[in-house]
Amino acid sequence: MSEKKLAVNESIKTRSNYLRGTITEGLADQSTGSMSEDDQQLLKFHGTYQQDDRDLRANRRKHRLEKAYSFMIRIRVPGGVSTSEQWLEVDRMATQFANGTIKLTTRQAFQFHGIIKSNLKRTIAEINQTALDTIAACGDVNRNVMCNPNPYLSEVHALALKAAQDISAHLTPQTRAYHEIWLDGEKIETTEQEIVEPIYGKTYLPRKFKITIAVPPSNDVDIYANCLSFIAIVENGKLVGYNVAVGGGMGSTHGNDATYPRIADVIGFCTPEQVVEVAEKIVIIQRDFGDRTDRKHSRFKYTVDDRGADWILAQLNSMLENPLGPVREFHFEDNGDRFGWVEDANGNSHLTLYISGGRVLDTPSYPMRTGLREIAKIHQGDFRLTANQNLVIANVAPQQRAEIEKLLVKYGLADSHQQSALRLNALACVALPTCGLSLAEAERYLPDLLTELEETLEHHGLRHDAITIRMTGCPNGCARPFISEIGFVGRNPGRYNVYLGGGFAGQRLSKLYKENVPGGEIKELLSPIIADYAKTRNEGERFGDFCIRQGYVAATVQGRDFHLNIRPEAFAAN
Repeated sequence: MSEKKLAVNESIKTRSNYLRGTITEGLADQSTGSMSEDDQQLLKFHGTYQQDDRDLRANRRKHRLEKAYSFMIRIRVPGGVSTSEQWLEVDRMATQFANGTIKLTTRQAFQFHGIIKSNLKRTIAEINQTALDTIAACGDVNRNVMCNPNPYLSEVHALALKAAQDISAHLTPQTRAYHEIWLDGEKIETTEQEIVEPIYGKTYLPRKFKITIAVPPSNDVDIYANCLSFIAIVENGKLVGYNVAVGGGMGSTHGNDATYPRIADVIGFCTPEQVVEVAEKIVIIQRDFGDRTDRKHSRFKYTVDDRGADWILAQLNSMLENPLGPVREFHFEDNGDRFGWVEDANGNSHLTLYISGGRVLDTPSYPMRTGLREIAKIHQGDFRLTANQNLVIANVAPQQRAEIEKLLVKYGLADSHQQSALRLNALACVALPTCGLSLAEAERYLPDLLTELEETLEHHGLRHDAITIRMTGCPNGCARPFISEIGFVGRNPGRYNVYLGGGFAGQRLSKLYKENVPGGEIKELLSPIIADYAKTRNEGERFGDFCIRQGYVAATVQGRDFHLNIRPEAFAAN
């Protein structure tokens, strides 16, 4: 049997001279707003994607104009913690270089949209001046390391945040390409014998890699949906170590049953001192054993599924100075945010604000961005981005709280979380008009759909009953729809696959309930199920558990079961 051919991206990385490619030359070419295809792939490692405004495509094609190209920039924020000064600089750049909005992502990062090519280098350079960066925010490397933004135990959070930041720093690519291209750093010639990337090697990872740290009982970072996660084990108020979970991931492809989301396996326990070492060795395992021939089969979840979690554990232990210990007991209650004010053991306060779609912007009736800017000017604590696209004004000192509360009232932010429980537990990806993969709307459509579904919930007295609901424009799963209790995944323009039965704490996959449903028919489809839930649920029973008990969908224990036991009517013609 002949050896499988490597995926095209592998040769792009090999030829790139450690991610340099011809990016510098492409940036200098002002005859076009785009970059070459190879450089578009390499730009991801530097934290930026080339996009175009799909709303304008038809008109520009009609007038024989180039697509309305622009770039999305993603800013790494390890652990999701930003200073007030950094917030103000991000806010400034959103106006000066981007489309006037700040996007808070589902991975606790900042995102700019609408950067034109002539401003790309300057924007990234000015981001770097804020002590933030964009390197490895995208690409076939470890991406932004996530961490619970505001757990109950502030001391534990500080240690977990430090671990997230240490992992992020240790796994940051070592190539000088980023500094040369964007920061005008000195070009350093290397020989073939020099080790430029001691962890990643010349071709980096087969695909992107995602790491999270959770502090139970909150699973707001969705540890089961990530490649590698550390679950803090707290005993008598002290952090004693972390359980290690491997092999989670959300992406799938319509019509390809060989692709599926997967829930991570918890394989062992490590001490706090082992965290960085464990992260490095797991990344190396994926580097050496991940599939580099098929991009759709190259995520770490497939490496774990193909070889088995026990094999991963054995391989990991053979590389560690001290092997992992047995899994410790832990418990998650939910994967949502805790809104409103919370006080910690140090006497400081933290306020979690609801940010619809994670989009920070001003409207005539809701000057949210201006309000946050004014708060940042006086706030002596920090800002924390949540994995649910919300924002925590954190570490507010007792003497500052009254002053900040006045600004919250002035700009209409004080009641941001006075929404239905359904809306507070909703997520959507960006989708149209900028995402080139999107098949349907998400961020722009979900708020309207929520309004429709809220009518049904209100009718049945469920306004305050939390149900996780998520929507993506395609099956790549950026908003993690396959672990929500209700999930919508774009199938065609204006049409969605509807999934039910995910775990409220993100611990179980959902299952396809109905395929290719027009958006206008979703309320009609779900209303009878919601009515049944209101009438016949058991005490304390979550919506996803109810959907399985009542037989609306079968339980999905693991990724290989995702496409199995689907109800026949799921494929009924619409």
